Amino acid sequence: MAQVVLVTGAAAPGVALAARRIAEAPDDKVVAVDTTLPSDDLGSVKFVRADIRTPVISKVLAVEDVDTVAHMDLAPMRARGSGSATKEINVIGTMQVLAACQRSDTVRRVVLGSSSAVYGSSPRDPAVFKESDTARGGTASGFAKDIVEVEGYTRGFARRRPDVCVTTLRMAQWLSPHFPTVLGSYFANPVLPVPMGFDARLQFLHPQDAIEVIARAATEDHPGTFNVAGDGVIMLSQAARILGKPTLPLPPIGFGAILRRTSHYMGSDVSPGVHRLLTYGRVLDTTALREIFGYTPQHSTHETFEWFAERLRPGLLHVLGVTG
Repeated sequence: MAQVVLVTGAAAPGVALAARRIAEAPDDKVVAVDTTLPSDDLGSVKFVRADIRTPVISKVLAVEDVDTVAHMDLAPMRARGSGSATKEINVIGTMQVLAACQRSDTVRRVVLGSSSAVYGSSPRDPAVFKESDTARGGTASGFAKDIVEVEGYTRGFARRRPDVCVTTLRMAQWLSPHFPTVLGSYFANPVLPVPMGFDARLQFLHPQDAIEVIARAATEDHPGTFNVAGDGVIMLSQAARILGKPTLPLPPIGFGAILRRTSHYMGSDVSPGVHRLLTYGRVLDTTALREIFGYTPQHSTHETFEWFAERLRPGLLHVLGVTG
């Protein structure tokens, strides 16, 4: 059957690619919304300039007869604007999108592009997070707090609209040399600040795997919550060796503030809360993704990082958000 899929956050390069992938189905129509025009070619995707923080999103659902909403407009920080503006998009924007879906007579599927940040990062974390686990710490502020609130609103929506298939994708850190990512900007620094006495275990998600999972969730019924990450882990020290970059050990107390200052001095920005990830790490169990959702990532964490490292050249630093 032909479907009409609404994708939010289309100005983000990865989301724009996901929208194009969904639109590959010959009979499906994809409508992408954002406040700014995407820099990438959207192909057959229809773009509508709209602010999800306003009730106008309800009009878009009605006019386009949308039956599937892929809410991807969640970010740890915005290219421009304050932290409060980011929170407004993440939390208030999600509330408006879900309210519009609840009032809609046509919406039958909702996909939330969430983040593994919902688990936080703390010294009390389990070795591997399953979907049934909750945060042990590190979600009191910033993007992690936003994601916890967003998922709470989504669960509330699912209870009020049991007729709607709700899929939550808790995605690990994307890593790409072709567009900015949270850890991509960090790894592009000439020197990598690290917390003394810690060696975080990290997981990465290749954009191709992320896009494929989003596309399948948006065109098939996969109710539930799923961790999405490449198999395996890579230690922060291993990542530095693969890149051939020196590390700058810093005291763990106050590491976040020093990391921000040193990164700014080197010409890059880091998202609030990244210091906790670089200190304690985070690893996801993806059994449900493979056995219930039915998708096995094609790129392991190590393969994704090797691909990123091979293409990390001085000419690409501006793509990763590093200047100077």
